Amino acid sequence: MGLAALITGAFMFVEVAGGIVAGSLALLADAGHMLTDFASLALAWFGFRLSRRPADWKRTFGFDRFQVLVAFANGLALFAIAAWIVYEAAERLMTTPEVSGGIMVGIAALGLLVNVAAFWLLQGADRENLNVRGAAMHVLGDLFGSVAALVAGGVILATGWTPIDPLLSVVVAAIIVRSGWVVVADAGHILLEGAPGELDTRAIGPDLIANVKGVEGIHHVHVWSITQSRRMVTLHACIGERQNSDKAVRNIKARLKERFGLDHATIEIERGVCADDEAVPAKGEVA
Repeated sequence: MGLAALITGAFMFVEVAGGIVAGSLALLADAGHMLTDFASLALAWFGFRLSRRPADWKRTFGFDRFQVLVAFANGLALFAIAAWIVYEAAERLMTTPEVSGGIMVGIAALGLLVNVAAFWLLQGADRENLNVRGAAMHVLGDLFGSVAALVAGGVILATGWTPIDPLLSVVVAAIIVRSGWVVVADAGHILLEGAPGELDTRAIGPDLIANVKGVEGIHHVHVWSITQSRRMVTLHACIGERQNSDKAVRNIKARLKERFGLDHATIEIERGVCADDEAVPAKGEVA
C-alpha cells in the first residue's frame, strides 16, 4: 500500500504538467484522480498501521474499524472527483480548446504503466479487505483514466477531433461513480452494524435448535462486523432445566463457527424466563 502511494504521488506531478502543456482535460482529470489516489492510498496505509494498535479501555474492539472509515471516505471522494470531471467536460464541450494529442499519448502511456504497477502491488494485499478494495478502486479508476487519455490522444492525432477528450472523460467519471458506490455501500453497511451480506441471520435460530442438544429457543440474535473479516454475534439461548449451561455454550459456539463462520460469540443462557422482557419463550421459539 505504501509503495503504491509513493509511485502514484510521484507521477501525479508529471501528469499535471503534461495536462497543462497539452491542454488536455483527460490528463488533468486523471491527475486529479491520481491526487485522491495518493491521498486514499496514504490514508489506507495509515489505517493499516493504526489498526495494529491494541485495544484499550476506551476502544475495547481496538482500531480495526478505522479501516472501514477510510474506505467509506475514499468512496465519497470518488463521487466528488466524478462530479468535477463531468463539470469540466461540459465546459470543454462548449469551448473546444486546442489539445496536443502527441503529449497526451506520451503522458497517458506512462500513466498507464504507473497505474498497472500500483494495481499489481495491491494484488499482493488482502483483496477481501474493504480498505484494500477501496484503494484498489481508486487505482483501477485511474487506470481507466489513463486508457481514456491514451485513446483520446490517439484520436486527436489521427483526426484532430478534440471533443473526444471531454467525452471520454465523462465515461471515466461514470466508471469512477460505479466504483465509489460499491465501496460506500459496503463500508456504510458495516458502519450501520448491518449483518454480513452472505449470512442470513434468520437461519441461525432454527439451525441451533435443530443441531445443538438441549437448546429449546433462540432469540435476541444480533450479528454485525467490526471489519469485513471480523464478525460478531450475540444471542439468548433457552435450554432445558437439566441441561449443563457451560456445555450448552460450548456446543452453541462450536456450531456457530462451523455452520456460519462466526468465531466471536457472546451467549446468554436462560431457562424459561428472558431477563430482558420477562416473557417465557415457548419451546422451539426463534425471535
